[in-house]
Amino acid sequence: MKCISVYTKDFALFSDIYEQIMDAPPADNEELIIEGVTVSDAGEVPDQYIERMRVKPEVVVMKEKERNVTILQHGEVFEICMPSAQSA
Repeated sequence: MKCISVYTKDFALFSDIYEQIMDAPPADNEELIIEGVTVSDAGEVPDQYIERMRVKPEVVVMKEKERNVTILQHGEVFEICMPSAQSA
């Protein structure tokens, strides 16, 4: 799965820029600044990563079923995980 890291703890701000990120995700090893928030390509993560994170009490897991995207929030970062083929 492809993973994009969004460095903010502000859910409202994340929600505001989410569609921009999905419309133009960062390229491999690229880092972008969108509305003052750092957004970077975090590379590939194994499918088990989401399951490992899901059991941690400090992690919030959100699912966008339409695009098969899982969003993890923990600490001051959101991670957008999507099937690799979708990112092409």
